[in-house]
Amino acid sequence: MSGREYLFLRARHVKYFRRCLQVLPFTSVTYDTSRMAVLYFALSGLDLLDGLSELDKEERQHIINWIYSLQILPGNDRDEQACAGFRGGTTLASCRGESSCDTVSQLDCGHITMTYTALASLIILGDDLSRVERPAVMAHVAALQCPDGSFFSTRGGSENDMRFMYCAAAICYILQDFSAINTTSATKYILNSMSYEGAMGQGTHLEAHGGSSYCAIATLHLLGKLDSSLSRTQRERLVRWLVERQSGGGLQGRPNKPPDTCYAFWIGATLQILGALDYLDTAALRQFVLSTQDPITGGLAKYPNSNPDGLHTYLGISGLSLLRKDNLKPVDPALNISQQALSHLHQLHKNISKNSTVPC
Repeated sequence: MSGREYLFLRARHVKYFRRCLQVLPFTSVTYDTSRMAVLYFALSGLDLLDGLSELDKEERQHIINWIYSLQILPGNDRDEQACAGFRGGTTLASCRGESSCDTVSQLDCGHITMTYTALASLIILGDDLSRVERPAVMAHVAALQCPDGSFFSTRGGSENDMRFMYCAAAICYILQDFSAINTTSATKYILNSMSYEGAMGQGTHLEAHGGSSYCAIATLHLLGKLDSSLSRTQRERLVRWLVERQSGGGLQGRPNKPPDTCYAFWIGATLQILGALDYLDTAALRQFVLSTQDPITGGLAKYPNSNPDGLHTYLGISGLSLLRKDNLKPVDPALNISQQALSHLHQLHKNISKNSTVPC
């Protein structure tokens, strides 16, 4: 990276996220089944940029209604309950309940990542979650946990690893109901995923990775198990491994890889949770992230001189928020939403606890 000092292009990034809410280029067609995640990146990014005020009341309500339209509303059958949650987009929706669509509807299951991003988006928009089918969502989460403690992404079968365990913990935290998780086996899975390097992989005997380490530590934090699960030596080895990921100013996901914008959040947030963010050269990290900005369209890319995308734009900005620079709203490192949105969630928790007729 050159010695050039980069400026933060706030206005261009606001416009970039606004475009993401309206239309994506044809090159993003593969994200059609993950539109819920793209929506979350755009909304949470606008929130950190203090740009949500540009959405009027009608537009906010339209987005909220669209999110709820992707919620699967099952009957009382246990298998249907297990397929609840939120879809990633309309592409996968079927006309459940109609005899002509029985075959298709068997594939119409919620996805745990889309359920997390749907709930997070609703919180960001100030929704009260009153339309969330809480028992069905909890049944959905419970059905996805494997005997080893990890989670599948969907009832139809998928990979099972640390990513989906994090989503399960985040969902249960948002809804304040941890009954769907066997926390003992989940914690054991996380500890067994710690490699000889001192950080976590996606599972036992797998390579340590910055994203996996984030999911593991954030999960322990959300479950209230962080302090009781890791020894002092384990924490110190993990912090050392994370700090050693700084290369060329930016952060890499694992050794011998180039620095990548998204790890400004994945590794930065892990260090923040562990109280060790200040060990990084934060000035150099900020300049690396800013070097990936597109000065014309806005947005941030994976690497400098590459094309921007929603994921790296959001995670880059979220990483900058951790550094308390550029007048960004503070981000909560565990749920990856603004602390303002988190305060709204905590107020909902208080309101629910006062009303015993609402399931908690």
